Order: sequence, then C-alpha cells, then structure tokens
Amino acid sequence: MVLRKKKLVAGITLTSALLTSLSATAQESQIEEIVVWGSDRDQSFANLSPSSILTQEDFRSINAATTEDLVKFEPSVVIRRRFIGDSNGVLGMRGSNMFQTSRSMVFADGVPLHYLLQSRWNGAPRWTMVSASEIAQVETLYGPFSAEYSGNSMGGVVNIETAIPQQEEFHFDSSYFSQSFNDYGFDDTVDGYKTFVSYGNKFGDTSVYLSYNHLRNDSQPQTFRAGSRSTSDTPLAVSGTIVENDDRGRLASWFMDTGIVDTETNNYKFKLGHDFGNWNTLLNVAYEDRSSVADSANTYLQDGNGNPVYSGHVVDNGRQYFVPASRFATSNLERDSLNVGLRLRGDLTDTIELEANVSRFEVLQDENRRSSTHPDDPNHTLAGQVQDFGDTGWDTAEVKVYFNELGVDGLSLVTGVRRESYELNLDIFRSDNYIAGEKTAFTSRSGGETEILATFAQFNWQINDQWDAAFGVRWEDFESSNGYFDNDDPDTAEFDLTRVPTRGDDQVSPKFSLGYRLDDNWSFRYSVAQAYRFPIVEELFSQFEAFNTISISNPGLNPEDGVHHNFMVERGLDNGYIRVNFFTENIEDVIESQLGIIDGGTSLRTFLPIDEIETTGVEFITNANDLFIDNLDVRFNLAYTDAEIVRNAPNPSIEGNVYPRMPEWRGNLLATYNIRNNWDVGVNFQYASDSFGRTDNTDIQDNVYGAQDGYERVGLKSTYRMDNGLALGLGVDNISDDVAYVAHPWPGRTFYLNLSYDL
Repeated sequence: MVLRKKKLVAGITLTSALLTSLSATAQESQIEEIVVWGSDRDQSFANLSPSSILTQEDFRSINAATTEDLVKFEPSVVIRRRFIGDSNGVLGMRGSNMFQTSRSMVFADGVPLHYLLQSRWNGAPRWTMVSASEIAQVETLYGPFSAEYSGNSMGGVVNIETAIPQQEEFHFDSSYFSQSFNDYGFDDTVDGYKTFVSYGNKFGDTSVYLSYNHLRNDSQPQTFRAGSRSTSDTPLAVSGTIVENDDRGRLASWFMDTGIVDTETNNYKFKLGHDFGNWNTLLNVAYEDRSSVADSANTYLQDGNGNPVYSGHVVDNGRQYFVPASRFATSNLERDSLNVGLRLRGDLTDTIELEANVSRFEVLQDENRRSSTHPDDPNHTLAGQVQDFGDTGWDTAEVKVYFNELGVDGLSLVTGVRRESYELNLDIFRSDNYIAGEKTAFTSRSGGETEILATFAQFNWQINDQWDAAFGVRWEDFESSNGYFDNDDPDTAEFDLTRVPTRGDDQVSPKFSLGYRLDDNWSFRYSVAQAYRFPIVEELFSQFEAFNTISISNPGLNPEDGVHHNFMVERGLDNGYIRVNFFTENIEDVIESQLGIIDGGTSLRTFLPIDEIETTGVEFITNANDLFIDNLDVRFNLAYTDAEIVRNAPNPSIEGNVYPRMPEWRGNLLATYNIRNNWDVGVNFQYASDSFGRTDNTDIQDNVYGAQDGYERVGLKSTYRMDNGLALGLGVDNISDDVAYVAHPWPGRTFYLNLSYDL
C-alpha cells in the first residue's frame, strides 16, 4: 500500500514538471470536425421529448474511465457504478429509480445496450460494449413522448454516437487510477488502469474503424455482513466484532467484508461504413470478454488463539450470533458477449427517406463459479456451485420511413415497424469441483422468451414560425412463450420443470406535444404521453435457489401503465440556454422486486406489482459557454422529485410512503475554464439527498452498509494538449474522501493520471 502511494506521488510530480516545461512552447490546437451518423438528418424530425446533448467539448471536466462517466452528470440521471469496471452500473432517469432498469434505453450507434432480460443490479446496460474514448456525442431524451420508442423509455433514452472516420487517424490513451477506502474492518488503497487504441481511415466511400479497450481494476469491498442472533448452548468465544447500527437503526454484529474484487474487461470493436449515392450503411461489431474474481473475503473474527473464524455460533462480549460459512464464498465470473448491428439510411425520393436497423446481442458464455466456504476455512472443500446462462440474448429489427412533405405546409411524418425478441436461460448446478467448473447436478433451472411487435406513426407539424405540434401513436403486441422453472420431485430421476403457457397482450400508446416560440429568446412546450412497459423474462420466469438467495417466478404480471406530462420553459442565451421542466408521472401496476429475509439470513425475492405510484418533479438546467467571464463553460442542473406510493391494496400500510431510491434533490455541475486553447482546468460536482431503499421506509440510518445515503462529491481535472498530438491530464474525484452508501459503498477519493496521443 505504501509503495502504491509513492508511485502515485512520483507520477503526479513528474507530470506537473512536464506541463510546466512544455507550456512555454505549446501551440494552439484546432479541433477537427466530427461526423456522426444522422448528423445531417432533416431537422423536421427532431425528437420532441425533453432532451440534452453532450459533445466532446463538454467531456473536458469529467474524469472519464468508462462510458457511465460521460452520462452521469446529466439532469435527473443516476448511475450506480460502484467502482470503475463495475458490471452492475444500473441507470435510473427521472421517476424511474436505478433498479427499474427496464424503464430506460441505451443505444450506441443505433445498437441496443440496454439489458431487457434481467432487472435490479443484473439489468445494467452493457456500457463496456462502447469505450468512453470513442464517444463523440451523447443525446439524452426524457420520458416516452416520442412514438418512435417503446414503453421501455418511461424514464428516458440515451443515444450514444461514435465518430465516423473521414481520414486516416490513430488514437492512443491510457489512464491510471487509484482510490483509498476505509470503513468497517477494511482500510487499504486499490488501483487499476485503462488502455485504449484505435485506427480509422476512409478509402473513397468506405470508412473503416478498429479499436481495442483494456480495463483492469480492483474495487473496494462491496458487501459487509452482520450475523443473525443465535441461541446456541455452546457458542465459540471470539473477538473482532464491529457493533454498529444497520440501515434500520438496529445494533448489528458486523463480522466480515467480501474483500477486493478484481475485474478485467477487453473490448474489440470493428466498424465498416460505406456510402453509395444517397445511401449510407454502417456495420458495427463489438466483442467483449470480462472476468471478475472475488476470492479475498475478510473475517474480522478471531478465536482465543488468534485463529480466524469463518463459521458457526459465536459470542463476543455477550453478543451471540450465527456466522454462515457461505458468506465467505469465492466467486469467479467469466463472461463473453458479441454485439452486431447494421444501419442503413437513404433517400427513396426527394421527400421520402428510409432508415433500417437490425442488431443481435448474444451471450457466448456467462458462467460464475462459487465455492461454498472460504478457501482458508478448515472445513473448505471443492464443493460449490456453478451458475450458467445458456441460450441468452436478443434480436431487434426496425424500419422507419420519413415523409418530409404531405401536401400541407410544415407537415411531416415518421412511421415504421419494430420487432424485438428476448431469450434468457439460467441453470444453477451443484458442483463437486467448483474450480474446474464441474456441473454435478441441477439445483435450479428457469428461463423463457418474450417478443414485442410494434408499429408507430408520428406527425410533426410546423404550423407557423411560432407554433408547432406533434401527434403520435404506438401499437405494441406482446407475447411471452417457452417459459419454465424448476419444480423438482426428488423421487424422480429427471430434474422436473413446470412449463408456463404462452400468453399475450397488446396496447395502444397515444402521444401529443405542442410548442410555442414567443420570440428568439423564449419558448414553451407541453408534452403528454401514455406508455406501457411489458414485463421482462426475469420478472416472469426467474425461479432459482442459490447460496443465500431464493427467487420465485410470477408469470401472470401485467404491463406497467404510465401517463406522463412535461411542461418546458426555455430562455435562450447568447451562448446557451436556461431551461425549466415541470413533469409528472402516474404509473399503475408498477412491477417491484419484493425482498424478504428468511431463516439463516437467506434472501427471498419475487416480483409483485404496486397498484399506483405518482411522481412530480422540477428540473432547472443551465448550459452556457462564456458564462459570466470569457472562456468559462458551465453545465449545471438541479432536480426536485417527489415520488409517492399512492395506492396499494395488497399492502395498504405503505400507501403514502416515499418510493425507494428516489432522492428528493439531485444536482450536477460541470465547469471548464480554458486557460489557453490547449490547456483547460475543470471542476465537477454531484449532489443527491438521501432516500429510502425499502417500500416500508424503515431504513432510516445513514452512512452504513445498506443505506441510501445522500452525497456531495467534488472532482477536479486538468488537461494539457501539445501541438504534436500528445496530451497529459491529472484529476481527482471525491476530494473530501466521503464515505457514502447506495446499499453498497461509493468509491473513496480517486486519483487519475492520463496520457493520450493522436496522429
């Protein structure tokens, strides 16, 4: 740990010296024009949802290691990325909390990254399918106000675009990051690095792009465990218990943490674009392999002889509790994924344009091998568990047609069809040799398929210079099929399954928007939409028994039914705008993962609907260049949200409660000061008030494992660019080193050292 800190200090000192020596001779740098897909599309089809756009100029104040970093400062957005390299970076937008992952959509170059197969922490978008280093622009749309998107856009849509090469280009960047963390029984420094390299070129009408991104990082412990009370007559006397409150304010006996998590991700990207006449195509192929190893769980307990204790009934200073051996289990995750997308766009006539998108995401391998005890436990054996995803992935296909003229001045139409199909299969095995991945016998099996066929139409009408309107409708036909879950009879030789009958549903979602421009500075817009969010495979069919967790399926779930309103007021500035959004969401049959604890500390989960939740909010947004003083660029947003459970007949005791993981206040700031054209310094700031993690609102304790803490996180970044294509950067996040929890701990103070080169 001391050696790591010395290396970091030496690196910072060396880089500072280089910046000082080079500043006298550096030349002004020019930013090349960046071309992204659709940048020249007719603006009459601009989306009428409340929106925000980030460009590479806006990224300068962000310490960006992964794609999540470039999105997390947007209004009413929260991404629970617990550490750099976390695979569970779930996304929440507006009235949809971070665990309602199927209410937000993420696309990269038109290819879906949202993971509409699982929910909660397992439902995070596959962010690492695109590297932060290749992103040219991020557009965020709020709410389901466009007929072009399904009910999965209840929270919003994130559209990521990468640049299309226009000439020969080479890019390299590498980052080193290091964070300290100190809480409960853990006090250490962990570090990691990222390396990215890309090559692009354009040969006539053909563009080629290749990239490789390697990310390696160690995380702070993600889980801390407290023991359940015991009444054993012969408990083992131990020392080391940490007695502190849990998230509900009850004294708890904390006996361990899960230790450092070692993660590694490799992403390989190939893009091929070709222009022929008035038509453009773009092929996008991304392959990712990632691993995550957690095999260093720490016990805080020692017996009278100083030996570590990993299980059993124990007593420490009169506090008697039980320590499950499985809490110290190791985990080794291996996951390989392939994502392929093809885009086509062109003119059918002078006034009609066609766009088509097809994609395939496939899990090639997703296997997690777990022990049943800690490797240092005297009772440790090779017995364990293997979790394996079989045929899992999704296909999408969409065709849209844009009509620029319909015989009425200013009237245009976009219409199309879209098909999405999803499949998830999860097998859990008892293993006699977990290290070798031996699959001895089934313990649980579940899976199934869903499919949505949609058609939509949206009329956009520029009535005159002041008024415009949009009228849209989306029809969706949903079907779940081939569902199954285990119902094994131990007296039979086979592993018995229960098959779920095919069921279907269809819904129509109307949309409307009306805009008014008072003058060149003031504009107003009211939008209203209905949206239906159909249940995903996990919510319908997930049923399994794993170490410490039991899940029960619910194949009879209905779709979530939401009505959304937004009223926007905008004041234009010379170099930006000030905007206020007032929004409300009323959603019925909200699918919620209900979690309980049964004997021995095992978690029992099932998906049940909450009758009705109402959310009201206000967003204040300021985006401006040269704000107050020359060369100061500012992006600031502050959001107030009131989310309330207004009706729930099965459990009326939670009516009137605040909906979980929805802080009342959230705010972000990105401020960049351009010292010179080639040297900038920036500050970033994130704020959130505390919230509840349970529908009963009993988790009232702050700053403990399991809490939903508020936080104030300040970061700094400075980058110096030389005229030879070399750039050096230094940064820090969470300067004050605050310890805060979003169930799991946020990272501590994190330092960044960056080097990049462009040719």
